[in-house]
Amino acid sequence: MDATVHVRQCGSLTLPADLRDKYGIREGDTFRVIDLDGIFVLTPMVPMVPELAREIERMRVEAGLSIEDLLRTLREERETYHAEHDAAV
Repeated sequence: MDATVHVRQCGSLTLPADLRDKYGIREGDTFRVIDLDGIFVLTPMVPMVPELAREIERMRVEAGLSIEDLLRTLREERETYHAEHDAAV
């Protein structure tokens, strides 16, 4: 796609709506600008926490586990860890 954008007050650019729609760009999204000797590349900065949360949720659903199952196992693992750690000290 070839598009023309204008630099506005305070250096703002408006991306064409079809690009925003195509790539799911929403208000508040953050991008890194890479300057390749006068050629600017916009790279989305995707926070890792939501991506990891989606992956964990996908795996939980595939495994047929409930949130309660995960929390119970987490508590059990925490208790085991502390029991082992306290015994070693």
